[in-house]
Amino acid sequence: MRPSFTLSDTTFHFLDTTPHEALKRAKTAADGRDVRIGGGVTTLRAFLDADLVDEMHIAVAPYELGGGLRLWESPEELTDRFHLERVPSSSGVVHHFFWRR
Repeated sequence: MRPSFTLSDTTFHFLDTTPHEALKRAKTAADGRDVRIGGGVTTLRAFLDADLVDEMHIAVAPYELGGGLRLWESPEELTDRFHLERVPSSSGVVHHFFWRR
């Protein structure tokens, strides 16, 4: 596991625990400030499956970089729990904004 580090006023912690425990520790460390989750598909899926996500911003580029895990087949899969707004950019990246229903 990597050690924690701070950039400006943000501290990054790397944990190997359940999503519930990670969120509990993050909220304690944040002391009332914003908590954000970073990671790949496996991490995000674990927090989504545990129903611990209130909002998210996913930027999707129209490039395939090989194999790997997919976050979804379609972002509409999450509209049972989240509102969805798509904002395309001139670069081809589509920003998907989700917030809890």
